[in-house]
Amino acid sequence: MGSEGPSPVIVHVTGFKKFHGVAENPTETIVSNLKDYMKKRGMPKGLILGSCSILDTAGQGALVPLYQTLQAALSGGGDSESSNSRRLIWLHFGVNSGATMFAIENQAVNEATFRCPDELGWKPQKVPIVPADGPISRKRETSLPVEEMTKVLAKRGYEVMNSDDAGRFVCNYVYYHSLRFAEQNGIRSLFVHVPLFLTIDEETQMQFAADLLELLASLH
Repeated sequence: MGSEGPSPVIVHVTGFKKFHGVAENPTETIVSNLKDYMKKRGMPKGLILGSCSILDTAGQGALVPLYQTLQAALSGGGDSESSNSRRLIWLHFGVNSGATMFAIENQAVNEATFRCPDELGWKPQKVPIVPADGPISRKRETSLPVEEMTKVLAKRGYEVMNSDDAGRFVCNYVYYHSLRFAEQNGIRSLFVHVPLFLTIDEETQMQFAADLLELLASLH
């Protein structure tokens, strides 16, 4: 209670490894290089950059490491405040190889319909991601102000849009689990789709990730 001002925002970040049709996933590069990039650029006030993890591009078979990653953030940080009062955000990056813009995803749907097998060979069709949540039409939305964030980033010159459709592949699968976990634990979660580096170059994508982190740190 006694400390002045709001506690810092702690952002944990994930990207994905390669998958069918995408031999080099830009999100693996972005997330792997993010800590060094932010150190050189200077960490924004009020931001702590937590773990930067690379996930296998897989659904069911990758659930255990996904939940270990999500759970580790809650037990991290040795201060006496509860994890709920520490302002914790999960930021997930995934690639949309056909995209020409960044897309900030507003929601995930409780449906796994994979257009191709994931990296562990799973290819579900119209399966609920979390059967206990009910039908495949069930949606979960982020509690972060996606429209407002999109406007701020567009003003900074980025080709960016907000989206209500994260697909039905592994990105949506991970986002759905993350949103559910966030709601259960009083934290927040966000998923962002990026294009290939051929479409928007690596330096611009790194700048975008850094500006997005700065924006998350400024939200109350």
